[in-house]
Amino acid sequence: MKTLIVVPARYESSRFPGKPLIQLTGVDGKKKPLIQRSWEAAIAVKNVDVIVATDDDRIRIVAEGFGAKVVMTSQKCANGTERCADAIANIDMKYDLIVNLQGDAPLSPAWFVQDLIDSFENNLITDMATPVLRCDPDTILAFKDDRSAGRVGGTTAVFDHNNKALYFSKEVLPYSNKTDAPIYHHVGIYAYRPASLAQYITWEEGPLEAEEGLEQLRFLENGCHIQCVEVDGKGRAFWEVNNPSDVPRVNMMLQKLKIS
Repeated sequence: MKTLIVVPARYESSRFPGKPLIQLTGVDGKKKPLIQRSWEAAIAVKNVDVIVATDDDRIRIVAEGFGAKVVMTSQKCANGTERCADAIANIDMKYDLIVNLQGDAPLSPAWFVQDLIDSFENNLITDMATPVLRCDPDTILAFKDDRSAGRVGGTTAVFDHNNKALYFSKEVLPYSNKTDAPIYHHVGIYAYRPASLAQYITWEEGPLEAEEGLEQLRFLENGCHIQCVEVDGKGRAFWEVNNPSDVPRVNMMLQKLKIS
């Protein structure tokens, strides 16, 4: 399938202004901005095209500086999915699949994206697919620590026996006091059929999306089929940069993975 990966990035953020340009430190002490590390995660996927989508010239200048192709988008885009839709409307190439690898997810392994792409083969009912990762005890504790401290951390996913999404939340779902509970971390990557992405921007924000601040809930609120694709972390931890307090954690993970 001809696939485009879009790395959406915005400068303004209520929790972390300027987040895409924050410097992250790899194993050799080399510092790179978050947007570059997320772009590098995207270009590690084979046989895809990659663009950065932003509405901010500061991000554009930095991204073009490290070699990314940049598409400028409207400042009216409310989230990464809207930015992806706006970006593909401004390019001439046509694709079978659009992947949104969010600009705050530099630890996304290439095989997570490949598993998403593969999930669409011989599958006609899925409007959108997204990875989920079974949480280990340390991740569950980290989620709960964030919540108890009043921080908005990672997102969890709940799905049925066929892995069709039932709900996504910034709360830790399902509720459990066990450290080995079946809690799944929703990885911030989405793959859409172009027609589904075009529909998305015609819908108004619903009450669930508004309360949780999760863009994928707009698909659920409009009856779409979201396929949760369980991925294998292969022993490596996953975390996103949601808050300034996540930077040391992600730096540590980059160094542990020997990513320069």
